[in-house]
Amino acid sequence: MSAPTTTTSPPRRADVAAPSGGVVKRRGRGRRLGKLSRTWWGLLLLVAAALAFIIPLYMLVTTAFKTNAEIYAWPMRFFPSEFTWSNLRTAWEVAPFDAFIKNSVLVTLIGSVAKVILAVFTAYAFAFLPFPGKKGLFLVMLGALMVPGHVTLLVNYITIGNLGLINTYAGLILPGVASAFGTFLLRQHFMSLPGEVFEAAELDGAGHFRTLRSLVVPMSVPAIATVALVAVIDEWNSFVWPLIITNSVNMRTLPIGLMYLKANDGVTAWGVLMSGTLIVVLPMLLVFLFAQRYIVTGLTGAAAGGGR
Repeated sequence: MSAPTTTTSPPRRADVAAPSGGVVKRRGRGRRLGKLSRTWWGLLLLVAAALAFIIPLYMLVTTAFKTNAEIYAWPMRFFPSEFTWSNLRTAWEVAPFDAFIKNSVLVTLIGSVAKVILAVFTAYAFAFLPFPGKKGLFLVMLGALMVPGHVTLLVNYITIGNLGLINTYAGLILPGVASAFGTFLLRQHFMSLPGEVFEAAELDGAGHFRTLRSLVVPMSVPAIATVALVAVIDEWNSFVWPLIITNSVNMRTLPIGLMYLKANDGVTAWGVLMSGTLIVVLPMLLVFLFAQRYIVTGLTGAAAGGGR
């Protein structure tokens, strides 16, 4: 007779040896060290990026209030021994900055308001209105985002010249009132708004203009503020177009006015030039500090937009 065979049952879950306490502790310590390492690398990258922006701005401000002797001193002085206001006075006297400021403020205000209004109406049409060729036109508008602005300079100049608007405020403003970026951003945000609200408005008999004024705009303040901020910065810092479309000093804007601070003999008064640059940069810094809380909300709201 054959000997009875014995079968060994597989080990139960309770019989499997669990990792010892030391192994678990080492694994937990390794995870914490890895997480801490990633956190420190992230902080280092943030500090490096912040310094890349802060140091040039700090040098701009301090140089604007330094004397020529301190500007050219070696080793370089990072802080002026005494603040001098003569650079600002010289910059204001050398070039007609009052006219430059007036032109920049007018062009920025009118151009930005027109750009935002046009973007709101265009985005509403792309988001809510059915019309023939809607998808094709939207793709064309997206294609406009890929075209550099300098490509259209010649065409815009010929068009403005044929209209007789060279060296005028209209010539400065009109070519930039259409914003493909603003239209796309607002359209994406409008698509993310709850559809139940618009169904209720339609049942209430609200037309498109009332819906836009009473519902869409109030619910889209962060996105509209983001588009407005981008438009203001773009208009204020515009250099190439105002340079070629204006031919008199009294029609120049602030970025072009900085050229009048450069010495003709090849020796640049850096204190005066930095003072003029500070006049150009300071308003945009204040605008950004005031409106920065809308930027993240507006951009993330647009990114969440889906197809309706």
